[in-house]
Amino acid sequence: MAETVTVLPLAHEHEAGWRPLFRGYRTFYKWPEDEAVLDRVWAWLHDPAHPLEGLVAMQDGRVVGLAHFRGEPSPSRGMEVGFLNDLFVDPEARGGRVGEVLLEELRRVAGQRGWPIVRWITADDNYRARTLYDRVAKKTAWNLYEMVAG
Repeated sequence: MAETVTVLPLAHEHEAGWRPLFRGYRTFYKWPEDEAVLDRVWAWLHDPAHPLEGLVAMQDGRVVGLAHFRGEPSPSRGMEVGFLNDLFVDPEARGGRVGEVLLEELRRVAGQRGWPIVRWITADDNYRARTLYDRVAKKTAWNLYEMVAG
């Protein structure tokens, strides 16, 4: 039977567990190693003026998953919605419902804040995560575009 998973708001004492997970997330998406990025994101997560927030999944006293999220305006709805920026589970903890428990906590947070939906994107070839996402959410018909600033 899987160990119990507890989800908590990210706190300073989670840094030693958060850093390797966020590194793993960035590696998965082929972002270069960059401690300055980790430092900046960690600072954002603890800055009350910054919109980014974090959750961590704990199992047997260690951080085994993370979720970064924020509210964002949805002009077409005329209200705030939730946006999940990052979700990552320690590969050794996968298969134990850690990602699902993190998403359920985010669903609860969204309900408390009056966000009617939480949205996110993932890579097309992220099949394992997409299996989870297909269970807990509905895939939309939208395509994502990125335009380089300049």
